Amino acid sequence: MLKKVSVTDVVLGMYIHELCGSWMDHPFWKKGFVLQTQADLHSLQSSAISEVWIDSTKGLDLPDNLASEPASTVAERVENVLQEALATTESLTPAVTMTDEMQRAFDICERSKQSVLTMFSEVRMGQAIELHGAHEVVADITQSVLRHPSALLSLVRLKNADEYTYMHSVAVCALMIALARKLELSAEQVQKAGVAGLLHDVGKMMIDDTVLNKPGRLTDEEFAKVRLHPVYGAKLLLESDSVISPEVYDVCLHHHEKYDGSGYPKKLKGQDISLFSRMAAVCDVYDAITSDRPYKAGWGPAESLQRMAQWQGHFDPQVFQAFVRTMGIYPVGSLLRLRSGRLAVVTEKNEVNLLKPKVKVFFSTKSNMPIEQRVIDLAQAGCSESIIGRESVEDWGFPNLDDLWLN
Repeated sequence: MLKKVSVTDVVLGMYIHELCGSWMDHPFWKKGFVLQTQADLHSLQSSAISEVWIDSTKGLDLPDNLASEPASTVAERVENVLQEALATTESLTPAVTMTDEMQRAFDICERSKQSVLTMFSEVRMGQAIELHGAHEVVADITQSVLRHPSALLSLVRLKNADEYTYMHSVAVCALMIALARKLELSAEQVQKAGVAGLLHDVGKMMIDDTVLNKPGRLTDEEFAKVRLHPVYGAKLLLESDSVISPEVYDVCLHHHEKYDGSGYPKKLKGQDISLFSRMAAVCDVYDAITSDRPYKAGWGPAESLQRMAQWQGHFDPQVFQAFVRTMGIYPVGSLLRLRSGRLAVVTEKNEVNLLKPKVKVFFSTKSNMPIEQRVIDLAQAGCSESIIGRESVEDWGFPNLDDLWLN
């Protein structure tokens, strides 16, 4: 039986089914494992993780005197969190079709990656941060988001493990811009949000690549060094010859703070965390958990939003709801089960009704066989098909699932 428990109640012999937090909040890389050593217990309890899921059928259970939240209750609460985003959904018709924007978005991703690679490489070589290239990247991404946000926001999720550090910065930049627009911030603030997203992880340039890209578990010493990257980044920005806005500096230093005060490096809480840093916390985690890493395959987009909604205290609830509206409850690339028993991947978000995206069916769960691929607009009048729920990409193991919505 799955139970959600505080790390303070975890004991040796428990089976850790899932850690409730970003991958960078803890030194463990395995999905599920029995907690067997005192060193591992210490690492868990000294990490930024505050809660875990245990499986009492595979390891020790909680003592009878400690209550836990049933999985069914958590699932209901999570669904409520996601559904609340629907109450304030507004209709914004994109200026161009997603198909028309896709090629431009591909080109922007490639140029942006090269710009960030150059900028970060210069930092590694001891040169000061130069923001001219960053402003060009932000301008390109902003224009793409204005034309059709789903194209670029979907593409930036796709990245090779060896380019993660650079493309993650591009992705967080794009997500910050789209979220800032959803929050109806001014054009100047949208631009600052983009620069903040682009530079939020610049401190990782002070950490050796062998640690950042390590395929296995980090040692306690390595993990402690990685957790210093916000401080390293803030120092780099202070030493820059460029004019760095307070918002950009703040995001660099505080994007790992949590709304309940359990984050780092300052353990800020609630409104003591700036709006931009509360935004960055959501954008940073979403891109991290949806991306393939050397030590773990990424989760699907809809599955990731569902898991993030479970992490009580991690995010500002209002900012997280705005992010759900930005991406859609079922973002492009999400694997879904339909009422007919077919599996489908989301090809385009419906700006008017987040519950009825365009999807491409490709597999029958009844015959357990691939079927003829066909795009269905679930919002089209007379459509009898509907979504039953999200599916885990990991559980199905479909190769090249992203090719279905890209083509």
